[in-house]
Amino acid sequence: MNHKSAIESLLFISGEPVALKKMAKILSIPAEEVKTSVAELSLEYQDRGLKIVQKDDEIQMVTAPENAEIVGQFVKDDFEQELSRAALETLSIVAYRGPISHPAIEEIRGVNSSFTLRNLLLRGLVERIENPKDKRSYLYKISFDFLKRLGLEKIENLPNYESLNKKLDAQSAAAPLSGAPEATPIANETP
Repeated sequence: MNHKSAIESLLFISGEPVALKKMAKILSIPAEEVKTSVAELSLEYQDRGLKIVQKDDEIQMVTAPENAEIVGQFVKDDFEQELSRAALETLSIVAYRGPISHPAIEEIRGVNSSFTLRNLLLRGLVERIENPKDKRSYLYKISFDFLKRLGLEKIENLPNYESLNKKLDAQSAAAPLSGAPEATPIANETP
């Protein structure tokens, strides 16, 4: 396996900072080898539109700062469009099941939700908080902006909030292996 290529893929798909130790564990290689590969990738990306950023024990792939204006315009144009089906599904999961982890969202949807979550974060509809049970991961919950845009005083005012949560809790209890309610996977995600 080409470890550098695998690291690049993991950083790209994650859309978030990834702990060095987690990367080493996933690839079954020493952390020093991950550091070496990341350093090589950083050099390769030096004159490109993406960069590898390191902070403490975390690594993230980001857009190059010199492209900030054009990326900002692209994102702004994207935000002026209506939410995609994937975004609405993800937002509903976060609203009714949050705070919820990224892997749990993906288990419910059946597809990768990294880009959709990123877009919802950038739009200010969801927020990311540190997971109190695992400081290396995050949970997602709806934001105050979400409530304001829907004219809700609290999350419990969502339609059928309590009855759906009871039903989902019962499904979760009945599915001990997955820990997530059964859902029909979505074939393709459109960010």
